[in-house]
Amino acid sequence: MEVKINREIRNYTEAVFFGLSLRQIIFSVCALAVSVGVFFLLKPTLGTETTSWICIIAAAPFAALGFVKYNGMTAEKFIVAWVKSEFLTPKKLTFKSTNTYYELMKPVIEKKQKEAMKAND
Repeated sequence: MEVKINREIRNYTEAVFFGLSLRQIIFSVCALAVSVGVFFLLKPTLGTETTSWICIIAAAPFAALGFVKYNGMTAEKFIVAWVKSEFLTPKKLTFKSTNTYYELMKPVIEKKQKEAMKAND
């Protein structure tokens, strides 16, 4: 007996608070902390309006990381994979092909070319 299960069951995430998953809440809290820090750091020098725009720009990447999935990987797994591929593994991959048939037949080919040169003279 076979029981069929939909593929969407793999994408199930449990909503913890306001329909967000735990990792989305964690990244939202990180975004909130970054924006509050930027606000109190820059408000005395730049003013309220400019500082509020900078807070939005600073918090946006952290908020977005909670929702990003690329090739089935979460943002933090993707960042680790990207760092490994770009910085930790060698980039210069060299491939030198060898034509085994040509190497084996090289004496015969050179002999035929010399005979052809002698015939043309």
